[in-house]
Amino acid sequence: MRYAVALSQHPDTGAALGEVVGQILDRIGPAPDAAILFMTGNHASQSAELGRTIHETLGARCLVGSSATSIIAQRQEIEESAGLVLWAGHTGPVKILRPSTPGTLPDNLEKGTTILLLADPFSYDAVQFVRNIPAGLTVIGGLASSGTRRGENRLLINQEVQTQGAVALALPPELGIRPLVSQGCRPIGEAFTVTSSSNNLLQSLGGRPAFERLEEIVNAADPSERTLLTRGLHIGLVVNEQQETFDSGDFLIRGVLGVERSTGAIAIGDHAPIGSTVQFQVRDAQAALFDLQKLTARWRAESALVFTCNGRGSRLFGRSGADAETFVESLETTEVAGMFCAGEIGPIGARHFLHGFTASALLFGAERSG
Repeated sequence: MRYAVALSQHPDTGAALGEVVGQILDRIGPAPDAAILFMTGNHASQSAELGRTIHETLGARCLVGSSATSIIAQRQEIEESAGLVLWAGHTGPVKILRPSTPGTLPDNLEKGTTILLLADPFSYDAVQFVRNIPAGLTVIGGLASSGTRRGENRLLINQEVQTQGAVALALPPELGIRPLVSQGCRPIGEAFTVTSSSNNLLQSLGGRPAFERLEEIVNAADPSERTLLTRGLHIGLVVNEQQETFDSGDFLIRGVLGVERSTGAIAIGDHAPIGSTVQFQVRDAQAALFDLQKLTARWRAESALVFTCNGRGSRLFGRSGADAETFVESLETTEVAGMFCAGEIGPIGARHFLHGFTASALLFGAERSG
């Protein structure tokens, strides 16, 4: 076995640390090349002790970590209660990165390298970061979520603790890593070409006011879909315009923010240029779970690191564990670990974005199913 995941729900940090380190030693032995720690807020104040002990007792060569409001281990999601989860792997050489400002990834990274990024949402411009990711690199990660203001989150890089910025781990191409980003929406109505837009305003779609197009979709929907349209309306921006048809994974999902009824324009959480293709989307628990199941069913993997939105879990599904169980059952591995995030980073098509409401993951030793 190359990877292992350990969980402790003990509220005492020392006891929890002993449990997770002991489990890793039992399962894959000492000196893993890479270790990643996800800790809930009650353990965050002792981040330095956590880093020091993992280095000294486990002998992890490279360690990064983040605090989070909730964490994932195997098929469990520990929501807003004490939890410590440690992922470790004998990966071969990995590299610690310190992207102190967006756009500062090293130029000498091997093509095909995958980067795991953990960042503080109050002090690090993740939107700027994703705009400057060099071609040939894949980045998956999330924004720390245990704090509600600057200075409250904790990031771990070996034995050093940060309260701002970002930490990262560069993973080699030989690990067979694949990214997965599930945005949890399904298209509704037809796709339209943007014929007029300004900044974040969709002014006309297919030559008619955008709001008129939306009204047509609402009027044609059945009662259950109308409820979704009032509660979970989003817009999907096609990423690859060369395709003839579009499915759920072909869109970048952004929120619908409001309507200018006097002009018929719709405000969205991004810019859709003239000539681009968009389609309205709905999100609910059923659509989110179906989308994740469809994507994960394509793969089998040895392990997975998962970064899911704070708005998922029991808030979306009415129970905890829905995302974690899907990864475990579809990938046929229990070596799944992760955290709930204040924003998730991952690629759609050939570009990277900062997302909300996604379940984004790195799949290790991934192979196509069937």
